[in-house]
Amino acid sequence: MTTPRSGTAADAEVPPASDDPAGDAPRGSRRAVAVVVGVVFLDLLGFGVVIPILPFYVRSFGVSDVFIGLIAASYSLAQFLAAPTLGRISDERGRRPVIAFSVAVAGVAWLVFGFATEIGELAGTAAAVATLLLSRTLSGAAGGNISAAQAYIADVTPRERRAGALGLVGAAFSLGFVFGPALGGVAASERVVSAAAALLPAFVPTTRFTLPSFLAAGLSFLAAAAAVLVLQEPDRTRSTGADARGSLIDQFRAALSNDALRPLVASYFVTSVAFAGIQVMFIPFAADFYGYDATAAAVFLTYIGVLGTINQGILVGPLERRLGATRLAVVGGTALATALALLPFTPQIGALLPLPAGADGSPLGGPILTGPTVALFAVGALLSFGNGSLNVSLSTLVSDRAGDETQGAAFGVTQGAGSLGRTVGPPAAAAAYVLAYWSPFVAGAVLLVPVVYVLGRGIASGGDATAADD
Repeated sequence: MTTPRSGTAADAEVPPASDDPAGDAPRGSRRAVAVVVGVVFLDLLGFGVVIPILPFYVRSFGVSDVFIGLIAASYSLAQFLAAPTLGRISDERGRRPVIAFSVAVAGVAWLVFGFATEIGELAGTAAAVATLLLSRTLSGAAGGNISAAQAYIADVTPRERRAGALGLVGAAFSLGFVFGPALGGVAASERVVSAAAALLPAFVPTTRFTLPSFLAAGLSFLAAAAAVLVLQEPDRTRSTGADARGSLIDQFRAALSNDALRPLVASYFVTSVAFAGIQVMFIPFAADFYGYDATAAAVFLTYIGVLGTINQGILVGPLERRLGATRLAVVGGTALATALALLPFTPQIGALLPLPAGADGSPLGGPILTGPTVALFAVGALLSFGNGSLNVSLSTLVSDRAGDETQGAAFGVTQGAGSLGRTVGPPAAAAAYVLAYWSPFVAGAVLLVPVVYVLGRGIASGGDATAADD
């Protein structure tokens, strides 16, 4: 169907809002949203499975840890290059084939990823590391399909329900990162590896590195099958002609020359630089100042992921309908900047909290419920809310300001900008952390100030973008 362009609050035909992101949409639209969100979840679940093993896999070849950063960054760089192209192709050829083909390609990439050790035994260490790099790059290019998935949501969801539906995509991301690493850890455990070695044919390599890789491949192939068998191509207006074509640079030039899209593209980039750097540097910070090992850090990241799922899947839709997308983006950006600025100082903030103590002066909650820990988890909750609100609101604004025929290209450009930010942010944050532990967190907060300012100017000049369309 062609997405409606406008409406008014006084329209008698528009039913009152409900808390269901697609509650007023036809049953077929709700099912389509559920299917595409499920495909995204399976795809991201596969990606998350590989996260725990990647550093150890690289180190198993005896190479520098520098390669861990290079191989991790290759995913985001490839996603940056591929997202606009996949979005544009989905505008021309259809959402369903792009989504199905890309997740199948990801499955092949993860399959190859698992054979790096065997390739190394045949052709040497350089070939093994190159295999990891190339397969990770290929999976990143396939990961550019998020632009097509977001455009699919925009195609099948009424404009007034779009923020909630896009929030479900964000929730699928969060769930993938919550459950994926846990599955990867189980697949890499000694007991599972031993059981797999006894059950699988001898020609299938069964190690703590191959099993998570093959599990990721299987999840991607399952997502591809779901896209082929269940997902239906939405009825929409397809782009044709010269506006649907153009190189990556042409698409970015067009987006940056568009007064409505330019601040959103810049906001995606800046937000991704700030947040991706913190994602990488949080674990060293938690180890240095809280004594967290990998397990304790994983518990905190799971907590953040669960909150992200709740925020993006449940809270963002109703908040956007109450505040409007632009105002919610300002609120989210302010919350995220505040959380980043406070995060490195949570040990000092927590020491000032008046928590009850026992007779011997120790915290009643023991070593877990201490002031610094309470401060860390509270700031983490604010960070999760801010990041979820800002990202979903930006996606909604992109959808509102792009034409119906170019939803995929618009999402491709903005997601590409986000991927570029995730390529730049981690190495910059790591270098800053070496100079001063607090600097990447504070720098991330400072980077968000102009984002909030630009979005706030949009409210001051014409009100909320979505409200302006109504």
